[in-house]
Amino acid sequence: MKKSIRDAYGDALKEFGAKYEDVIVMDADVSSSTKSGVFGAAYPDRFLNVGIAEANMVAMAAGLSTVGFTPVVNTFATFMVSRAADPLRSLVAYTNLNVKVAGAYAGVSDSYDGATHHALEDIAFFRSLPNFTIISVADAIQAKEALDVALKEKGPMYLRLSRADVPVIYDENYKFELGKGECLREGKDATIIATGVMVAKALEAAEKLKAEGIDVRVVNIHTIKPIDKDIIIESAKQTGKIVVAEEHNIYGGLGSAVAEVVTQYCPVKMAYVGFNDCFTESGDYEELLTKYGLDTNSIIAKVKGLL
Repeated sequence: MKKSIRDAYGDALKEFGAKYEDVIVMDADVSSSTKSGVFGAAYPDRFLNVGIAEANMVAMAAGLSTVGFTPVVNTFATFMVSRAADPLRSLVAYTNLNVKVAGAYAGVSDSYDGATHHALEDIAFFRSLPNFTIISVADAIQAKEALDVALKEKGPMYLRLSRADVPVIYDENYKFELGKGECLREGKDATIIATGVMVAKALEAAEKLKAEGIDVRVVNIHTIKPIDKDIIIESAKQTGKIVVAEEHNIYGGLGSAVAEVVTQYCPVKMAYVGFNDCFTESGDYEELLTKYGLDTNSIIAKVKGLL
């Protein structure tokens, strides 16, 4: 069964609007796409569409956070990091303000709009900003639970969201724990560490590898910063080989974060599934993932390469 991450996010925003009366939601003229408009329809007095003015939106959010509001700013992930970089760095991060940043249509999930709308560098950007927490959700249920935690916690947070309908991994009893990776499948031959939509593909790859007698551990790192060092070190010690899968440039994202832990605490062989430092083109979402080596078979090939 598949569910839309963006729809789940929009519905959760509306639900939590009643729970957290300090929340104010802002959008840069793409509220029908980000689904922040669902909140806007329910709470018009706490919703601001600032127009195509991402930098102004984040600056306004910074100000609102200083007078007791919890602002949630919304636009496509690529526009968030490219057009709002200055206030994100100089206002939100530098002053450690309680602003929640929702980057929609991450990766190549806005597939047909091409490279200008694909976000392959957003994790790297936010990893480099002091004080920011980074959350990358894997399915619709995790999107809701992660948003709830993000609204409770203080400080700058980046919530990475896909446009895609993705397989449901978690059940309704799932509880999101900030900063803690999750072992979704045990294995002894290698570990696949994944984030976002690549988690489902990692699980699918593990099932196919099992049929060939290869036993693979699968770990979901949903909180990329601060990263769960313990589960990475544990995986390295238990399996001796790690493949990192992410819908992001191979430089600066989850793969780099995992490598920083591995090289310091438990060096093992590693391989990376991600965009190989390139710009992408327009096309069907799944076809793009296959073309650029982010499909299930590509993960399988990387595991076998290490073995």
